[in-house]
Amino acid sequence: MRRFAVGVALVAVLVAASKAIPEPDLTAADADRTNAPAASLRRAATGVPPPASPAFSVGEPRLLEHAETTGRYAPVVNPVAAVESPRPDADPVVSLLPTTDEGTDNVVLVLGETRRKGRSWVHVRLPVLPNGRTAWMPRSALGGYRFVRTRLVVDRARLRATLFEAGRPVFSAPIGVGTAAAPTPAGEFYVRLKLAGFDDPFYGPVAFGTSARSAVLTDWPGGGYIGIHGTNAPELLPGRVSHGCVRMRNEDIVELGRLMPVGTPLTIL
Repeated sequence: MRRFAVGVALVAVLVAASKAIPEPDLTAADADRTNAPAASLRRAATGVPPPASPAFSVGEPRLLEHAETTGRYAPVVNPVAAVESPRPDADPVVSLLPTTDEGTDNVVLVLGETRRKGRSWVHVRLPVLPNGRTAWMPRSALGGYRFVRTRLVVDRARLRATLFEAGRPVFSAPIGVGTAAAPTPAGEFYVRLKLAGFDDPFYGPVAFGTSARSAVLTDWPGGGYIGIHGTNAPELLPGRVSHGCVRMRNEDIVELGRLMPVGTPLTIL
């Protein structure tokens, strides 16, 4: 009997406590919506607006336009032998290290990919002679892909360099190119590195190293790479005045340095 009395007392306490909890103040309109879901009534009581519908929508997928990704490049992260074809037993073309002679990341321009027998291979443009040489290397030897929207065109006949971004010209300047005895090579190349802070004013404030190589100055330090740099003799520009490098006025190379990233494809006409 005592247990029954205690149970009745406990029920009475719970009922009294429930009556003590204030009900939310609903508007008259809310009171009329007797069939509204409980969640809707709670939002009306607290003033919280309903969620957006839909909260997130996925747009239609689209392919990137050709001009939006002009170039794709990647750094060499492991010493690797670039080979003639995408096969482990293919003839080697050249060995590449993760860093250049200047101490920068050694990057290659990516031309394509394929997969053979479960292994991924990347077709790349190489900074070797003869100019324009390409080869294959395992995807595992390269770091993550990086993309650029720029392309530099060097016109040796008009003595002018023009930078395009997404297909539009954004920079143009007169240049100096190689002499007849040490010509600037024609072809398809890419920008490998960017340097600044030279002690010698001959190179100006900024210099780019490219994958192009001089066919006649192969005994130069590093093997005669073609650079794009400033000058301490702007009065010689435009003209055919260099050993193959592309020279610009210092103010022009500074502007180009602001606009052109490493990895930019380079066309020399």
